[in-house]
Amino acid sequence: MLLIRRNAVWLEIAMGHLLYWFVQGSIQILQPLIVPICCVVAWGLVLLGIWSIVSAMREGITNAKQMHKIPCANCQFFTKNYLLKCPIHPLEALSEAAVNCLDYEPEL
Repeated sequence: MLLIRRNAVWLEIAMGHLLYWFVQGSIQILQPLIVPICCVVAWGLVLLGIWSIVSAMREGITNAKQMHKIPCANCQFFTKNYLLKCPIHPLEALSEAAVNCLDYEPEL
């Protein structure tokens, strides 16, 4: 029984050393690659952030251009009252649905 325990302990120690040398060898192999990989990942994150900001700005500009096409503020039926903005189309007033309003009359 004592011999089996000693063999098990030696086997455990040997496996530990083998694992240690495997990890050390892997680290030494990967060490020259770690800096370039981190550099590529860092620049990738920077470029992803810039792309996200540019995309958000482009979408904001598109939305602003669409909102400037709404003619309600220059219509003679526009009341400038937040409770009833337009008596003809109260649900469509100041929305994208009002862009091609058939009842639009320029204010005199």
